[in-house]
Amino acid sequence: MSAPSLIFWIIFVVPMVAFLIWVMRQDKRKGWIGLIVLAALVIGAVVYTIVKNDGKQDPNVVQQPGH
Repeated sequence: MSAPSLIFWIIFVVPMVAFLIWVMRQDKRKGWIGLIVLAALVIGAVVYTIVKNDGKQDPNVVQQPGH
């Protein structure tokens, strides 16, 4: 695993998962707030990816014909 990948996991993923677990444990309505937060994060990530790439393909990916 590369250094930027490790930094991403340490700074973003681990705290987000810990926060979601904490929110879901605090919620007395069967975890609805945690699910809403998770859905908002997923939607935000998808929108960011679409806007960032603007429909362009990654130039480093080689397409195999017939696959």
